[in-house]
Amino acid sequence: MKKLSRNEIVPGIDGEQWIMTTRKKTETSSKVPLLKPALAIIEKYKDHPRCENDGIVLPVLSNQKMNSYLKEIAKDCDINQNLTFHLARHTFATTVTLTNGVPIESVSKMLGHLDIKTTQHYAKVIDLKISQDMRVLRKMLDEQVD
Repeated sequence: MKKLSRNEIVPGIDGEQWIMTTRKKTETSSKVPLLKPALAIIEKYKDHPRCENDGIVLPVLSNQKMNSYLKEIAKDCDINQNLTFHLARHTFATTVTLTNGVPIESVSKMLGHLDIKTTQHYAKVIDLKISQDMRVLRKMLDEQVD
């Protein structure tokens, strides 16, 4: 997020705004269509002095500092999970995309994974969640029968 530049937010094949960048870790291209909440955040910071001066999208100081801020937010909101940028990426892959029916091949491309097996790790998390949800449903149905 720190290095995301304004020129990497471009119209995609569908005319909507996309992030088109190269993942530093894998050196693969990553193309992510932007949803309305993301566009609202981008809009919020478009006139921020640091963003204007450096040509960046968000005024991120460092990953470490952002994680520190996320911990403060979690504490203020009584969230007991360790919020991090990595968790946000994981949440995007699982809760935002896979759980809502986006094919794993598309998620893999958006995450910039070289191998779909890397993305399949996220799908296992989805299977675990499905199992837990179905356990709750079974229990609820069992109680109705009794």
